[in-house]
Amino acid sequence: MEKKRIETFEDLKVWQKCIDLVKVIYLITKEGEFSRDFGLRDQLRRASVSIPTNIAEGFERYSRKEYLNFLNIAKGSAGEVRSLLRVALEVSYLEQQTYVQLSSQAMELSRMLSNQIQAINQSPK
Repeated sequence: MEKKRIETFEDLKVWQKCIDLVKVIYLITKEGEFSRDFGLRDQLRRASVSIPTNIAEGFERYSRKEYLNFLNIAKGSAGEVRSLLRVALEVSYLEQQTYVQLSSQAMELSRMLSNQIQAINQSPK
């Protein structure tokens, strides 16, 4: 099977998966008590949106160094999302099953970003 050439950030699998996570987080945070906890809701939304946005911004830069910097920021935001999801679980805004699913998605994004960062660092300049 031939790999599709990456021409835009929208072609990146990691970016596509980030958008999926953002969508679920927006849907979950507009329901029940979560929707009324403006601080946690907004922080979780901002952190989740930060992941694909930083991938996109870095991709559009002309330098590898800048792209790597934005990928690192995106990876940090994935960690922030996992931390905020845990808070939401602890205050009973999320069911255990939902928490596990979303946290696993964020962890997968983190791994994908790590792999991309390593691949860029190891490729010839």
